[in-house]
Amino acid sequence: MLDWMLLTDMTKKVHPIARITRVSGLRGEVRLQPLSRYFDEYIETRELHIGFDTDMVQDIKLFNAIGQGKKRRFTFEGFKTRDSAETLVGQTLFAEGRSGDNADLISKDLLGYSMVTESGELVGKLTDILWLPSNDVYVINDGKDEKLIPVIKEIVIGVDHLLKIIIIAPMEGLV
Repeated sequence: MLDWMLLTDMTKKVHPIARITRVSGLRGEVRLQPLSRYFDEYIETRELHIGFDTDMVQDIKLFNAIGQGKKRRFTFEGFKTRDSAETLVGQTLFAEGRSGDNADLISKDLLGYSMVTESGELVGKLTDILWLPSNDVYVINDGKDEKLIPVIKEIVIGVDHLLKIIIIAPMEGLV
């Protein structure tokens, strides 16, 4: 069994990518509910962690992925039986982040940040992030209206976590 570790090092950022919903079969296979549009990319290319929240996670390695689409089943090293896989149900699967990750731009940690233009004009506060088929969208509330800002590299310049602001380069008519 793997040891639990505390994530106190702020340089080690993790992103929730899936929730384990149920066991499937007798060989430790589980079903996952994706929580990020980057699920398919991150599940196979990143170091994975599992836990109920980001404060205490366990390292875990993907062993195998079987099937396609919604019928995919996953097995993890060290979880070869149905009983051992049952212990994973309800936990969240996290992928280790890297500097400049696209997942940083859609993290729920950004909720409440102020959005400003590159010229310093306040647009409003980030109240929600929508995961749409073509791209993610920030929902910004300025006290009177809600604005929808697409999360694309042409518009979102960056995020300053110290000042809790998102900087954008608005296109004509966007704000």
